[in-house]
Amino acid sequence: MRFIFNILASATSIYLFLIFARIMLTWFSGVRYSRPAAVLSAMTDPYLDWFRQLPGLRLGGFLDISPIIAMSVLSIANNVFITMASYGYVTAGFVIALVVKSLWSAISFLLGFIVIVLGLRLFAYLTRQNIFSPFWRIVDAISQPPLYRINALFYGGRSVQYTLVIITALVVFLAAWIGGGVAINIVSSFLLRLPI
Repeated sequence: MRFIFNILASATSIYLFLIFARIMLTWFSGVRYSRPAAVLSAMTDPYLDWFRQLPGLRLGGFLDISPIIAMSVLSIANNVFITMASYGYVTAGFVIALVVKSLWSAISFLLGFIVIVLGLRLFAYLTRQNIFSPFWRIVDAISQPPLYRINALFYGGRSVQYTLVIITALVVFLAAWIGGGVAINIVSSFLLRLPI
């Protein structure tokens, strides 16, 4: 039985690597139409397409988090297979801890991404960058929904200084990012100790 789980663990590890390579190739326009990229796409896209169909995984038309969710699910399966291959059993607490950590990994990525975008937006505003260039328009389009929500939550939607809203949003998202990481580690440690 452990032999089978070793094979499954190896297969999911290789497939995770192939998906990662596929995602990286989308960043390079010239490479994505090559023959190796087409083969890689044929191998990974059927799995990725399951997650692309899920609603709510495209943020602002600029960010598609479905590959992150797809890799998280595969990573959970991989960790279960590795544990089964090593110990011969898996506790429910271990599986729940893996699911919680994987979900947090996706949320953490989003929070970190929002913090970076808000930091860039603050930098552009303070240094009076040309915000009409394509790069800054994308940054602006991604930063506006969180800034709008923070303004509504903390300032009741009133007109306040733009830098104040950006700084408030940065503090809130940074606190959620750090605090969430600490909370998830505590919860995961507790779940791993469960005997079930």
